[in-house]
Amino acid sequence: VSDTVVEPYNAVLSFHQLVENSDECFLLDNEALYDICFRTLKLTTPTYGDLNHLVSAAMSGVTCCLRFPGQLNCDLRKIAVNLVPFPRLHFFMTGFAPLTSRGSQQYRALTVPELTQQMFDAKNMMCAADPRHGRYLTAAALFRGRMSTKEVDEQMLNVQNKNSSYFVEWIPNNIKASVCDIPPKGLKMAVAFAGNSTAIQEMFKRVAEYFTAMFRRKAFLHWYTGEGMDEMEFTEAESNMNDLVSEYQQYQDATAEEEGEFDEEEGEYDQ
Repeated sequence: VSDTVVEPYNAVLSFHQLVENSDECFLLDNEALYDICFRTLKLTTPTYGDLNHLVSAAMSGVTCCLRFPGQLNCDLRKIAVNLVPFPRLHFFMTGFAPLTSRGSQQYRALTVPELTQQMFDAKNMMCAADPRHGRYLTAAALFRGRMSTKEVDEQMLNVQNKNSSYFVEWIPNNIKASVCDIPPKGLKMAVAFAGNSTAIQEMFKRVAEYFTAMFRRKAFLHWYTGEGMDEMEFTEAESNMNDLVSEYQQYQDATAEEEGEFDEEEGEYDQ
């Protein structure tokens, strides 16, 4: 879903820079935001204002610890340190809870288990990739409101134990939790979510397909070359994106045993 025809070019070219030069990226896309507006919030005619409201809720949740006091604070650096296991894999799926339609708001209990369940739900993800199609390398849950840290820790452990197949086993305790005392306006408690999941490759694959379809025919290319760009830059950006998809797939398939065998071999080699 885009209002720009050359979006695949712009996305792949900018992504090429983000892989090399940024520390962490929170991914959001219009398609997933529209889905949330239609299916979860039951809006019949969502506007850009509604989409922006969702984005601001998620991103202010991610940065709330920079602005408010809390029992367990967490700044952007701490998120990056806990969420980025390998330098190139720093693209996070973003989510927010609670998301409920106006009509059913009064019937939903706001509790830590309820927020946790909603936060990991694929319908709450703000980028069009299904986390059930991949595995979480790491995740961060940034809670807001008055709550017990013991309950938060128990819920995080509970999620990992019940859904262990969706988390890589070679990073134990891979959910980072933080608790900020001040909830968002109009809510008793809320949670923002950032997940480093291998499922994000779905989104990259989709953009790469659109890019390849246009680039193969050299459609719209003259606008870019006319501004001094080179075709080689496009080819490089495309191969960088394909490389990243392969890297995510490699870590999705990796097991703890494989890594162990590799270490043993390395040890023998060193001797």
